[in-house]
Amino acid sequence: MLGLGLAAALGACALAPPTAAGRSGVLAEQSAVSPYQLARRVSWGPSTSTVAQFSSTGVDRALQQQLHPGVAQLPAELQAQINDMTISKTSLVDLVQQMEQQRKDSDAIADDEAKKAAQRSYQQELNRLLREAQTRHLLRAVYSSNQLQEQMTWFWLNHFSVHQGKANLRAMVGDYEDSALRAHALGKFRELLGAVVRHPAMLRYLDNEQNALGHINENFARELMELHTLGVDGGYTQRDVQELARVLTGVGVNFGNAIPGMGKDVRGYYVRHGLFEFNPARHDFGPKELLGQPIKGHGLSELEDALDRLASHPATARFISRKLATYWLDDAPPQALVERMAHTFLASQGDIAATLQTLFEASEFSAGEGRKFKDPMRYVVSAVRLAYDQKPLLNAGPMLNWLNRMGEPLYGRLTPDGYPLVSAAWASPGQMATRFEIAKAIGSGSAGLFKLDGPQGQERAAFPQLANALYYQSMVQTLGPQTLRALDQAVSPQEWNTFLLSAPELMYR
Repeated sequence: MLGLGLAAALGACALAPPTAAGRSGVLAEQSAVSPYQLARRVSWGPSTSTVAQFSSTGVDRALQQQLHPGVAQLPAELQAQINDMTISKTSLVDLVQQMEQQRKDSDAIADDEAKKAAQRSYQQELNRLLREAQTRHLLRAVYSSNQLQEQMTWFWLNHFSVHQGKANLRAMVGDYEDSALRAHALGKFRELLGAVVRHPAMLRYLDNEQNALGHINENFARELMELHTLGVDGGYTQRDVQELARVLTGVGVNFGNAIPGMGKDVRGYYVRHGLFEFNPARHDFGPKELLGQPIKGHGLSELEDALDRLASHPATARFISRKLATYWLDDAPPQALVERMAHTFLASQGDIAATLQTLFEASEFSAGEGRKFKDPMRYVVSAVRLAYDQKPLLNAGPMLNWLNRMGEPLYGRLTPDGYPLVSAAWASPGQMATRFEIAKAIGSGSAGLFKLDGPQGQERAAFPQLANALYYQSMVQTLGPQTLRALDQAVSPQEWNTFLLSAPELMYR
């Protein structure tokens, strides 16, 4: 059982952020910010090694390294684990084609029982590939030196959301995350948008492979405007959706090797890159008008023109800036700050890192320290980082299970709008009870993170030492009196760990 004093504080923390004792400084004045504060704000959560890294480089340089990262560093054991994954060793084209062949072979089996067994094997392999992608994502979130890049990868994965349960997306989500999102997470928004629009995971998820002249499907066009760029109040009309859908006709996927049949008059417009295909025989070459400006019918380059227009639109700058500020700062970010971020976005031609720097250097950002309630992903990852630092975990299964229980599984949002970024979605009593259970599992050393899968799986000793130098030198200054009193009442190291990981201050960033 949790101590009564802490239980009362925890019950209140879902409703209002705690008042931290050590809140001070602004990121615009780097000398006023401690390495611990920077780690709390721009990483998935403070850890001993991250705070040491920021201390050794200095806060200002550390922030710039996060905004403009080099090659990510992970513990060698974990990097080797990632390198050995099928999704890391096999190209998307080969992987999807192998899975398509397995599906076709299983469907062609005449014997019913043998067919069911083969189809079950196909689904199990898709599930294994999904588990690899989920595990790789969590390993990078917990251990990567490029913490800001990893958070922005999750942000864009949520913004450009796809659901793993559709068709064969389980074979694609790993590449979608890695090549379309992570590679552009801190770059130019236009390049990110182009990578997403051309990826087969998105095209299949939003049904654009079905979009053709005479058989228009507006799904992707609508979400591209409403969810990905302009926003629901971005000033576009239903006519714009229809026109963008016409632009997108013929943009789809090809999982085979054959080139589709088409007339000589359009053959020169055909484009194939990996699994992406533009089939001009399915394209509407008629003139179009998007957002009040004409688009001439000239094949795939129409899409490039449309994306240029969407990415550079002021409504897109405001929509993306507001969403970034909501994720990083507050459920209702100050409008003046959003406008300054949008100005940077437009002036820098959609530079994501520059837009974030405007946010991080704002006085409003400093004033918001400790006010943003953690969603399940941020709570789980921050707790594991704090508890185990760089100790390589053996099994990401418990983390995946915790995310499932709290309603935020990776690649698991059923609708394309992504998970909510506001606290109301995650601060219910049931959610908090689950967090307390997670805190106890980690704090007592029985979480299963260091036990190999299987009944004979061996477990490494992994009791978290949370009462360490990081706590006494940095964290204790940010804890309120109720939390400190509850920690003093702990009767064992396990209970002390549980109390700390359950503290109201650790529910906010």
